[in-house]
Parts: sequence; structure tokens; C-alpha cells
Amino acid sequence: MDPAHPGETLREDAPPALAAGGTGVCFVVPTYNEAPNVVPLLRRLTGLYADPDAAFLVVDDESPDGTGRLVREFAATDGRVRLLEGPRRGFGQAYVRGMTHALETLGADAVVQIDADFSHDPADARRLLDRLADGADVAIGSRYVAGGSLDPRWSAGRRLLSRWGNRFARYIADIRGVRDCTSGFKAIRADALGAARVEDIRARGHTFQIALLHRLIHAGARVVEEPIHFRERERGRTKLGARSILEFFLAVWWLRLTSHRVLLKYGLTGLVGVAVNLGSFQVLLGLGLHKFLASPIAIELSIVSNFLMHNYWTFAGRVMAGRKRVRGLKYNAVSLATLALSYATFVGLSVPFPRASPVLLQACAIVPAVALNYLANAYWTFRDTAPK
Repeated sequence: MDPAHPGETLREDAPPALAAGGTGVCFVVPTYNEAPNVVPLLRRLTGLYADPDAAFLVVDDESPDGTGRLVREFAATDGRVRLLEGPRRGFGQAYVRGMTHALETLGADAVVQIDADFSHDPADARRLLDRLADGADVAIGSRYVAGGSLDPRWSAGRRLLSRWGNRFARYIADIRGVRDCTSGFKAIRADALGAARVEDIRARGHTFQIALLHRLIHAGARVVEEPIHFRERERGRTKLGARSILEFFLAVWWLRLTSHRVLLKYGLTGLVGVAVNLGSFQVLLGLGLHKFLASPIAIELSIVSNFLMHNYWTFAGRVMAGRKRVRGLKYNAVSLATLALSYATFVGLSVPFPRASPVLLQACAIVPAVALNYLANAYWTFRDTAPK
């Protein structure tokens, strides 16, 4: 148990500590029209974290106010400062570009997210890095744990929106246990970012914070929170408006929905398979085939349609071990077991209910086959071997 943070325990197999001076740490700062803030921030960061292996990466979305030019000028005086420019695609995509660059090009051991407007005190990043050194994978600068606070200039409405927005995100996006889900001030180990596949995040706005945290937690990262004081910006204009707030709430719901994407796709594929099964069964009966012959043919047709949809849609995004030939053999084995179970159920129901509608009995026979098919294929045939 960490006495400074009750309720939090450190892993016995904690990864190697990061040096207190920030060795191997890359500070990622997204900017858009931050000319009044970017040089003072870089001056403060480079002064606080003087280790020669530290990096300071500004990701600028081609700001028309000359932010990029100011960064280039500052970088000429300190080789640890770098500028990554690109078209404006939103706050979230700026972070994706920056973090990916920090991992793949700079080879950072850890990444620190920090806003350019001094809402976060650069000195507090040291405490976040210390939490990584103690064994955490993610350390969040939190406004909503004991000791955390907000700028007194915040209005009551903004405070209410922030608190309830965090509660909404915590439960809807299934990231319970974190008090400040929307914090943009984090220190994150590189291996945790890699396991979370940060490069695949498509969020453009502030929902990026929720999407990233969701991925980190569900990839097994240990998350801790460190209290900070969040300050109102002194210079420049905030980018958070009514449109951003609406996008945030809609995106959180979408994140919850897509977090079960494979199951949803499987369900839709299953519905198509049911339609193929019952439709072909009805057609075969109309052609004069006996129900005991029409049933396995209809089942096989639905299995083929399901395989094609699973292979090219449901599980298409997975990293799977082995050759396609092996997966094909596994799928055939599952299909045979599914066929046997479904047909046995159909025959088993037909004996005690000889007067029942054959189509109804065929529909009942689908139920146990669906369960077997999903479990076997999701966790065996198309098992995801990517790091969790």
C-alpha cells in the first residue's frame, strides 16, 4: 500500500524506474494558435527538465498565428525541442500524431501529455513521472481526487458540466475507478501506449482523452491519479465550445457501443445467417425436399454465409496467429460441431412435437448452435493474439 495514496498498491513486478530528471521522456504539446503561450511554456519545460535525453515535441496544426515559426526559432536554441506540423484534424489527432512520433521516431520510454496554455503546471509533471517510477503505467494529473482543485474563476455551470461530464464518461465508457477521466495531463509508459494501439484512435476532439484512457485500461494498464491544481488560461482563447461539448457526449456513447464491436458484428452476422437458414429452408421445402434433408442443407448454407462475413468483416481487424489454412480447418471443425448440434436439436424437438411447424423447430435449433459457434470462433478460430 502506498501511504501517500491510500487504496493504491504498487505491483511487485513494477517495470524499471524512470530517472527523476526525465530520461527518455517526451513531452507532447498539441497547439493551435498558441503563439502567446508556446515560447514561455517551452522555456519553463526545458528549464525544469534539463536532462539531455528529454524531448519536447510540439504538434502544431498549421496555426495561422505563427506558433510553428516561434517553435522553430526556439528549437534553434535547444536541440531537444522538436516541431511536428500537419493539417488541422483536431486536438485528438494531433495527440495521435505526436505520441506515435514519440514512440516510433524518438524511441521515448514515456510520454507526458500537457496543454500549451499553462492550465497544467509544468512542475507537476515530475510528480507524475515519479508515479511511473513507482510502478504505475499511467499517472493522471487529477482535479477530482483529494488535494486536487479547480481555478476559482470557473463558473458554477462550468464546474457542474465538468464534474457530471466526468461521471457520465466514467460509467458510459466503462472506465470506472478513475475520478478525472477527461484530464489532459498524463504521464504514460511507452509500452502501455503500444499495447493500447494509440495510433488506431480516430477521435478528433477532446473525446480523445476518454478513448485513450478506455484503451489503456482495457489493455491492462495500471492507472493512478495524482492531485493537481487546474488553472484557467491567461492568454489566448479556449477551443472548447458548445459544439465540442455535444460531440463529447455523442462520442462517449459511440465509444461504449463500439467497445463491443465484435459482439455487435457477430450479432448482425448471425441475423443474416438466420435469414439465410430459414429462407433457404422454406425454399427447399417448397421444392419438395423432405424436412430432414432440407434442414442440414439450410444449415450448411447459413454456415457458409456466416464464414464469409466473419472472415472479411467481424474479425477482420484482429491479429491472428497461424495460417489462413489452419483457421479454415478450425472453422470447418466448428461448423461441423455446429451443424451436428443444430441438426440434433431439430430432430430432438421433432420427435416429441411432430405436429409443430418445421420452420419453428428449425428456428429453435439455431439457438444452441449460435452460442457454440460464437464461443468457439471468437476464442479459438479467430482468437486475437495482439498484446493486451
